[in-house]
Amino acid sequence: MKRTLFIISIVIIFTSFLAETLWGMPAFARKHRMSCKTCHEPFPHLKPYGLEFAANGYVIKDQDAPRYFTDTGDDKLSLLKEFPFALRVDGFISINQTKTKIADLSTPFNIKLLSGGALAKNISYYFYFFMSEGGKIVGLEDAFLTFTDLFRSGISLTVGQFQVSDPLFKRELRLTFEDYLIYKAAVGLSVIDLTYDRGVMLNYKIPKGPDLFFDILNGSGIGEANVFENFDSDKYKNVFGRISQDIGSHFRVGACGYYGKEAPDSVVNKTWMLGGDASLAFPGIEINFQYLERKDDNPYFLALQPLTVRTRGGFAEMIIIPGGSDGVWYGVGLFNWVNSEEDILDYQSLGVHLGYLLRRNFRLTGEFNYIFKGPEGKYARAILGLVAAF
Repeated sequence: MKRTLFIISIVIIFTSFLAETLWGMPAFARKHRMSCKTCHEPFPHLKPYGLEFAANGYVIKDQDAPRYFTDTGDDKLSLLKEFPFALRVDGFISINQTKTKIADLSTPFNIKLLSGGALAKNISYYFYFFMSEGGKIVGLEDAFLTFTDLFRSGISLTVGQFQVSDPLFKRELRLTFEDYLIYKAAVGLSVIDLTYDRGVMLNYKIPKGPDLFFDILNGSGIGEANVFENFDSDKYKNVFGRISQDIGSHFRVGACGYYGKEAPDSVVNKTWMLGGDASLAFPGIEINFQYLERKDDNPYFLALQPLTVRTRGGFAEMIIIPGGSDGVWYGVGLFNWVNSEEDILDYQSLGVHLGYLLRRNFRLTGEFNYIFKGPEGKYARAILGLVAAF
């Protein structure tokens, strides 16, 4: 116990010193000379204005975008005056009470290099390079171009690699260390899930009506190309769709569906998913729900006796920010649940997360999770962390 308290004290002293040196703002804040709280509450969690800014191609509607481009005398050439970059660094101490029973120094745990912005009118880009995730070089994850108001139709087109779940709840913008496990659930030998994939995404907001999303996907993740320089592992393309409707000014409800096939060899697995989601938001509090049903008809790719596997699950999340955009304290509660006929996917956890903003772009976190059911059985985990973006 004394050793654990000593380690915690060292980290608190270290982070207090580091906070005094991190005055830089991330790329978008530097470009527009605004505080991070304009879009985040707290970072990286986006509030409605931040979601609108991202959907508009990282351009503020009431500001003149050309000021950010170099005047070359050629109106068909768009060159940014400054190429925007930002860094995000996450570090943690984890204390696994039940399993390993050790305090682990995990700093840095994540290091991301991010860039994004408007390339021209109605054309924007975004990518990040994971220089380290859990000690491994991961490479590019999000990497896409977005064309907003395509041919003045009101349709936005995104091309590249992105998370299929982004129109639902964005995993990369969550505040907790604990993930949204149902999005990561892949059954048997199947590689289909709702995390990263390559494809195209269409989005259209019906005036005074719902938001519509439609994706065409490889269905094979974002791994390396094969010997034929193909990323897709079969001849099939998968589809994902979502509809979302605001009801009043505080409630939003949505539904989604996924259908796809995969055949790494000659045997085919068909997968479908159906789900619903909802959000309830008031000043200082946000409550999010996600539920998904999934069926795979042959996830082990058995030629003679296919085995059907059903999976269901979801999560419930509550975010409390007492001071709103000006607050420095926040709390999160997260319940995860996955129940599958493939027992290794079964998971159930409850977590509580507390954070404090030393700066708008630097926060200290504490999180406690109790895993009631999982591949490793029951155990508790406590995590102290620091998250910086500059």
